[in-house]
Amino acid sequence: MTAYEYNVIPAPNRGEKDKDAKTPSDRYAVAFTAELNRMAQDGWEYIRADVLPSEERTGLTGRSTVYHNLLVFRRLIASSGKSGKTVQHATPQPEYPVAASPVRQPEPVPDAPAAAAPQSADRTVAAEQKPAVSVPQGNATPPAPRSAPADN
Repeated sequence: MTAYEYNVIPAPNRGEKDKDAKTPSDRYAVAFTAELNRMAQDGWEYIRADVLPSEERTGLTGRSTVYHNLLVFRRLIASSGKSGKTVQHATPQPEYPVAASPVRQPEPVPDAPAAAAPQSADRTVAAEQKPAVSVPQGNATPPAPRSAPADN
């Protein structure tokens, strides 16, 4: 059985100055990278960042909810077996392994429908001679005349 120990630390609040970091996002990335590398030197593996609520006192009697940005790390614990020897564990696997599904072949491109296909010049001329939809001309009601609003 694989056993881990976890360590949770606050995420950096501010960025660090660096000659290549020009924007605030770049400076924050430098601070975050430095923190990850510092923990990795001690054998900690970065798992994720979490934002968790905490209820804290405000004033004498008030309480408010504050959200903290936390970084979660883990590392293997060397456990001793029944024989008293230290058991070495394999390297940790991802928490959510990718399913091993076979690679699908690309699907063929379907043929364009006849309505969307390019028309030849002789078909276009025939379409112009016949209207596609017949509109009755005799019983059409003309629109009402527009008049300016009356001033009172």
